[in-house]
Amino acid sequence: MNNILLLNKIAKCGTDNLDAAKYNIGEDVQNPDGIMVRSANMLDMEFNKNLLCIARAGAGVNNIPIDKCSSEGIVVFNTPGANANGVKELAICALLLAARDIVGGIDWVKTLKDDPNAAKTVEKNKSRFGGTELKGKTLGVIGLGAIGGMVANIAVHLGMKVIGCDPYLSIDAAWNLNHRITHATSYDEVYKNADYVTLHVPATPDTKGMINASTIALMKDGAKVINLSRDSLVNSDDMKAALASGKISRYVTDFATPEMIGVEGAVLIPHLGASTEESEDNCAVMAALELDDYITNGNIKNSVNYPALSMPRSGDKRVCVLHDNTPGKLTQLTGVMSECGCNIENMTNKSRGSVAYTILDVTGEVDADSVSAKLMAVDGVARVRVI
Repeated sequence: MNNILLLNKIAKCGTDNLDAAKYNIGEDVQNPDGIMVRSANMLDMEFNKNLLCIARAGAGVNNIPIDKCSSEGIVVFNTPGANANGVKELAICALLLAARDIVGGIDWVKTLKDDPNAAKTVEKNKSRFGGTELKGKTLGVIGLGAIGGMVANIAVHLGMKVIGCDPYLSIDAAWNLNHRITHATSYDEVYKNADYVTLHVPATPDTKGMINASTIALMKDGAKVINLSRDSLVNSDDMKAALASGKISRYVTDFATPEMIGVEGAVLIPHLGASTEESEDNCAVMAALELDDYITNGNIKNSVNYPALSMPRSGDKRVCVLHDNTPGKLTQLTGVMSECGCNIENMTNKSRGSVAYTILDVTGEVDADSVSAKLMAVDGVARVRVI
């Protein structure tokens, strides 16, 4: 029986994918083999030695200590694309909120509750909350992955000119982009040409504060910025200064940070991007399936710290080895298997930066404890499992 700890409420349609005969699931299970999490802060958690994996029901993993997990042989999964449609729809809403002072207008109307001539008052004052149409304006998209690509495509159909940049764009993602989207070779090219800039990149050391005084200076006067990705992408002090000067006319974000609350020109949404029933269900299902396939078969899909690696089962036992990516490691691993009298029927290996993963399907008698102990004795091996 495998213990699965839930650190947040996970949609039942997700956990239903974990066979009750194989898994003990709950918010108070001890010594978990797997953890399912959404937003709970795990950065200071101590992990038990048998923890195999963490499945994040969402895309961002800045609440999980990735480096620590890698060093301890814990595979961390996320669910890219599962909540993409929900965030895409909010991004379109954010474009409209940036184009017109809809929020200000709604708030003002609430003050007319006791005005018997409210209808006439509205007609007289509605021009205070006017704006511009999206059609004909240029949308700059930073990041053209699952969400950014969909936003870019919809913007084209709204009559916008779209320019996008993504240095890490995959071939599959590129195939899904509308041919009318202009490809920029740098972020600066996007900043200089866009009336609206929308961010769809992960939070990394390279993207932290990417919207700052220098990049804002490149933008058109009165440009509008939309950030539904991560609050750390935008330097709050520089954004407040840009809003005060009018260089940026509107900043719409899904992150209500204390320093931005109440700032004129900032529209703060309470992190609703993936807060739809469908998104939560999709993320929960994908996270559960990733976790189950890894625990049951050793297959890795959508990991943020180890390479994607899957292989159909063959042989009598499967030996899974998480290790560092150094020359000669495969020779060492196969040498141990030979020493243990294991016949390798099938094998696959893949690396990702400084780490690697090897799966070996073997036939014949396998002494799991002996094989595991000898493989763990190899320098640079972080985790061994015999399934």
